[in-house]
Amino acid sequence: MEDSKTSDKLSEFLESGVYRLEDSNAVFIDPVRVLNRSYTRFRVSPSAYYSRSFDSKHAGQEARVSSNFRKRKRKEKKPQPLNDRERAADQRHQEVRPFLLKAHESLVRATELLEVVSNLKGNLGPSTSSPGAEQSLVELGRVWQAPLYEITLNFHPNDNAREDGGAPTIQYCEQPAFPVFNNLVVNETSEDVEAELLNSRYILPPESSFYMSDLGQIHNLIPAESDCGFNLIVIDPPWENGSARQKQRYSTLPNRYFLSLPVKQICHKDGALVALWVTNREKLRGFVEKELFPAWGVKYVATFFWLKVKADGSLICDLDLFHHRPYECLLLGLVHGKVTDSKQLSSTKPKLPDNQIMLSIPGDYSRKPPIAGLLHEYAPRLQRGRCIELFAREMTAGWISWGNEPLHFQESRNFMKT
Repeated sequence: MEDSKTSDKLSEFLESGVYRLEDSNAVFIDPVRVLNRSYTRFRVSPSAYYSRSFDSKHAGQEARVSSNFRKRKRKEKKPQPLNDRERAADQRHQEVRPFLLKAHESLVRATELLEVVSNLKGNLGPSTSSPGAEQSLVELGRVWQAPLYEITLNFHPNDNAREDGGAPTIQYCEQPAFPVFNNLVVNETSEDVEAELLNSRYILPPESSFYMSDLGQIHNLIPAESDCGFNLIVIDPPWENGSARQKQRYSTLPNRYFLSLPVKQICHKDGALVALWVTNREKLRGFVEKELFPAWGVKYVATFFWLKVKADGSLICDLDLFHHRPYECLLLGLVHGKVTDSKQLSSTKPKLPDNQIMLSIPGDYSRKPPIAGLLHEYAPRLQRGRCIELFAREMTAGWISWGNEPLHFQESRNFMKT
């Protein structure tokens, strides 16, 4: 009976990309499978998504040697007493540590799942797109020609059957072109759309849209009517941190810039759930709790944790490594709308579990796992709501994506045709 239950869960995982682990408040997520549930003619390439996570044996040996060298260096250093912020950060870690350990132990026991996970990169085939040179959308938006650049949407032809039973007729759609910057570009169809911009191709998921601009244009997202606002707002700010500066993967902004985000103004009149990705720096957590959430009108309700694992199920680094934790935090809060009836407000408040653990194998640098379905599950009233991601670097079916490079991971090199 137990084997049948495990087999059913694995079959569900192969279909949905989400595996609910036993005896813990945790789920394992395969981002590729989750994302591909939305696409029709294209598939996210596992080899492209997991390009950093499935190293060769030689590379793995080098990483272990490097890690051992760092460990030897750390052993030679005399332990330094923790300052106030470091003690506060360690206390946060100790509080969540049992939940993280329990979630990871549940993953290790799920041997049937781990057999599938070990082959996530190769079991769906390689990308069919040529590597090519990556186009920098951020740099493109800074040149004087930016307002003149247009993106062309190439809709797939429709095959319509003839009433007399003859061969279907093929109806080709027009290929509209839109300004790519400071403009809402929408794919209203229920199919993937190929788009072209300066000789580069991008794949837009069904019923999705993006608004590509810098921070100065974000107020254009504020709806004219509050009942057209957003019920779910995911925010992944480019926080200042040493790793981002060193690797030069994206531009960061000082914390004070995020205080001006019009979060409350873009909310639906019934309120909204806000999900904010943060790093583990204690200074940042204090800024969010004391300044940022109050400035946005957000009331904190729960924290989710993204625990990063390797293909063999082990953690990407030691759980207690002080300055490099193997997890990131997603802070969840509510913005109350114009609902004044306390009973109505109570009935619409989503029931979010605290310390929910999401395990997955990381993709490219700073890329977060797709969490839309999970948030909808814990907040049923959002199922038909409007959703937006701020500082997005990829698009989600049914969502609006805003940022200075929302097409970053939509480039065709990351996809393969079905």
